[in-house]
Amino acid sequence: MSDREAERIEFLKGAGLADARRDPLPGDASTRRYERLTTPTGASLMLMDQAPAAESPPCDPAWTPQQRRAAGWNATARLSAGRIEAFAAVSNLFRGAGLSTPEIIAVDAGSGFAVIEDFGDDLFARVIEDGEPAAPLYLAAVEALAKLHLNAVMPDVLSGPGGDWPLLTYDAVALQGGADLFVQWMPKLNPALDFGAAALAEWDAAWAPIAAMGEAKAWSVAHRDYHAENLIWLPQRSGDRRVGMIDFQDAVLAHPSWDLHSLLQDARRDVAPELEAVALDHYFACMPGVDREPFLADYAALAALNEARILGVFARLIARDGKPRYRAFMPRMWRHLEANLQKPGMEAVRGWFARHVPVEVRT
Repeated sequence: MSDREAERIEFLKGAGLADARRDPLPGDASTRRYERLTTPTGASLMLMDQAPAAESPPCDPAWTPQQRRAAGWNATARLSAGRIEAFAAVSNLFRGAGLSTPEIIAVDAGSGFAVIEDFGDDLFARVIEDGEPAAPLYLAAVEALAKLHLNAVMPDVLSGPGGDWPLLTYDAVALQGGADLFVQWMPKLNPALDFGAAALAEWDAAWAPIAAMGEAKAWSVAHRDYHAENLIWLPQRSGDRRVGMIDFQDAVLAHPSWDLHSLLQDARRDVAPELEAVALDHYFACMPGVDREPFLADYAALAALNEARILGVFARLIARDGKPRYRAFMPRMWRHLEANLQKPGMEAVRGWFARHVPVEVRT
């Protein structure tokens, strides 16, 4: 028995769940693991397991950009390193805004364990595949975002049953760092790409105003990984509470478009352009104070940055981590990126890709 397994058993014993049946769930691209717990009475819960030592440290709010970069990727990008206290504190924030997140039954943040409510397996992506009409689910997800943008009370420090957690801004350092994954990892996946010092300087200059805009307009909380594989359909609930949210521990203050383009320009599944347009219309109807034209310009620019980031993440997963299945998602990301590069205001980034990334490798 591993030391970690012994810790799991001890935590479950302390939570009164020593007799629960444990069924591991398939892993994803993270270092977290989950088990479904079934109690002797038939109740179903989830064990979340995130060993704190499995990740580089999260960002200390006092760190400079140089200190963040030296500390590693989580500090640079302002990721939570999967910390349980982040999950619990963000869950409190979202529930306070009237949204559906799993109830936390037991927690030991220092050891990296929590037992949470089991929302079941009805991910948006799966129920749509099984024949549920997509539009009502996506419109409910948009309504949930609007409620979050309108109702979340956002202090500098969030509180939860696992302890306090800072609510940091998704700033220019984090945004630029995300975009930089493209130039760092795509050449390792495709040796035909070779970005020299001049190309890298051009890259930084092209994205700098977009990253600065993202920081300057970061006024709402963002789930940050808001898509059909992280939303669970809860039809027994009403309104936007039918949208069960998971995997939100990396929440930050960000531009309000961030979760929208994550949802509507999904890396893992196609969202029809007509549905994207209807969903955006619905967001503006829910948020009448938002100026549509500049918002959509920001939406396209930050979506393009995110798509460059995701292409870099997928390249890293394939080239470094030996996970070739992520290659199947890359053509979709290229299509989204290509479309956003054609929008007004994207001339500098579009020119960079025209000079440095041949069309034939954009697959």
